[in-house]
Amino acid sequence: MVMAARSSRSVWTIVCLLAALLAAGCGRESDATGAASPVVGSNQAVASAVAPSAVASATDDAEVSASASVTNTSVAPSASVVAAASAATTSTAASARARPGPGEFQNPVLKTDFADPGVLKDGDTYYAYATNTVGRNVQVARSTDLVEWDVLTDAMPVLPDWTRPNFTWAPEVMKIGDKYALYYTARDKASNRQCVGVATSDKPQGRFKDALGKPLVCQVEEGGTIDASPFQDGEKLYLYYKNDGNCCAKPTYLYAQELAADGLSLIGEPTRLVQNDTAWEGPLVEAPTMWKHDDTYYLFFSGNRYDTPAYAIGYATCESPMGPCEDAQANPIVESLLSKPPVVGPGHQTIITDDDGETWLVYHAWEVSPAGLKTNRRFMWIDQVVWKDGKPVLQGPTTEPQPVP
Repeated sequence: MVMAARSSRSVWTIVCLLAALLAAGCGRESDATGAASPVVGSNQAVASAVAPSAVASATDDAEVSASASVTNTSVAPSASVVAAASAATTSTAASARARPGPGEFQNPVLKTDFADPGVLKDGDTYYAYATNTVGRNVQVARSTDLVEWDVLTDAMPVLPDWTRPNFTWAPEVMKIGDKYALYYTARDKASNRQCVGVATSDKPQGRFKDALGKPLVCQVEEGGTIDASPFQDGEKLYLYYKNDGNCCAKPTYLYAQELAADGLSLIGEPTRLVQNDTAWEGPLVEAPTMWKHDDTYYLFFSGNRYDTPAYAIGYATCESPMGPCEDAQANPIVESLLSKPPVVGPGHQTIITDDDGETWLVYHAWEVSPAGLKTNRRFMWIDQVVWKDGKPVLQGPTTEPQPVP
């Protein structure tokens, strides 16, 4: 994989990379009860950039994991990093934001804790699914325009016996025939690893019920399996996922494997497509999303620690749904912005087209308080993807009003 030097990148890129290198641990962290720990390093970096006089930590309480190796011991950025961030900020005063007018929207589009979004278009309605939060195993919201969302009841209120509660991550749904298949990550009791399951429902909003009584895929020797994403190409179905190697100091890979016609079992052997082996990806890659545009396959993914400003989005071009794939030299194509207001940790993307055939990237980013602290909530954002010379160019992250889809 190749990482190109990018002269157009701001000081923020340097800040993000240094913050990531200085922060210990792996991707998703908390105690076993689901109460996540403060991420001191990333909060100080954000606070220094937005309000240097308000450097403090906040409690992160969104996504849960058994990888509690680093909690309050994250290392704060060095003075040079803080100074660089502060120098890149033009003012410590809060900037006024323009309000959207008729036919416009403004990010974020869903201001509730809605991490790791996956979106399904069913008829003229969009359904967004997200990682567990208080009172819901699988969050689901509904919209007709990608902008105004109604949060519905739990899409999967009853978890199967093979799982432990509070560890249900990154759900994605595909319609297969007259059924809806939900691919979700959950904690496997037997191995105590995150594994991928599949559930079905007659309706896109659920209630989904586990279809197998066991994980669909669980790479225990590689740390477990997370972030499953289905993809259809012609008559064939595929599943993309990540081995959770960063839970236990192992490399992380993005895998592809063919699905059976009913979406409930896997065919053949998995193929490795992408590995974390460039600087911006840090200790991990995750959240694979395969997309086909003009007969070219694009594998979008996120890299680095989800709870830091270094979390970002990149892509690879692939010869087929099963690879081989080559990283884009422009990576990352979506990253944190040192601006007013800041955008912190954009990632775990999905892609959807609107009624006009335009492409939109849906992702989460951390809420930042007026004091410049990263809170415990991740909001849902959308931005348009424009295709130029066979390359996806993101119009964002945007914080100003934009035309609605």
